[in-house]
Amino acid sequence: MTPATLDARLGAVLALVRAEVHADIGTDHARLPVALIRSGRARRCVAVELNPGPLAQARRNVAGAGLAAQIEVRAGDGFAPLRPGEADSASLCGMGAATIRGVLERAGAALPTRLVLQPNDSPEPLRVWARAQGYHLTAEALTEGYWLYPVLALERAGGPDPAYMGLPPAAARRYGPLLLRAAGAALRDQVEADLRRLTPLAAPGRPAERELATAREAWAWLDGGT
Repeated sequence: MTPATLDARLGAVLALVRAEVHADIGTDHARLPVALIRSGRARRCVAVELNPGPLAQARRNVAGAGLAAQIEVRAGDGFAPLRPGEADSASLCGMGAATIRGVLERAGAALPTRLVLQPNDSPEPLRVWARAQGYHLTAEALTEGYWLYPVLALERAGGPDPAYMGLPPAAARRYGPLLLRAAGAALRDQVEADLRRLTPLAAPGRPAERELATAREAWAWLDGGT
C-alpha cells in the first residue's frame, strides 16, 4: 500500500498534511495514515474509528503494512480517544460538512493547530466555523471523483483571515476564497453549473434568489478578478 493507491480525493488530503503526530478521525480503512507514514509526511499517526467493521479493517491494514509501531488505531468517537495536545494535525474526510463541524465542536482541548477537511458536500459551514474559531485557510483544492470533492487546509492563527480580504463575502464563503483567486477550470465549471441550475428557480424572496446572487458575484470575480 503506497500513496499511489489513494484515490484523487485522499491524495489531495495527503498533499496538504505535514506533521509530527497526525490524527485521522473516522479513518475507515486507515489507508491515509499508512500513506502519510510511507511518504514521510507524518512521523506518527493515530487512526480513530467508531464503527467495529472498519475499525477491524484498519487494524488489519496497519498490521499488514508493518506500521503498527508508527500508527496506533484507536476505537472511539471523534477526538475523544486523543489526549489534549497529542496531535499537531488532524484530518476528517468523507463525511458531510455538518457532521465534520459537529466533531470539531466537540473536540475541546484535543483540537490541533492544523486541520485538513474533506467534506462530501458544500464546505461553506466549515469555512464559517473556521473563521469564528480563529483558523486561517491556507490551501484549498477541488478534486474529481463521483462528484467534485473540496479539500480545505486550516491553521490556527491570530487576526482576520487574509484569504478573504478583497473578495465578495458570500461568494468567498460559498466557493472558497483561494479557489476564487486561482480561478481554475473546475471552479468555473461549478459556478457556471450553479448559474444554469438556479436561474429558472430564482424568484423574489426565495432561497434560490440569494444563491443565484452569490453565484453571479462569483462569476463576476472569475470573469474580471474584481
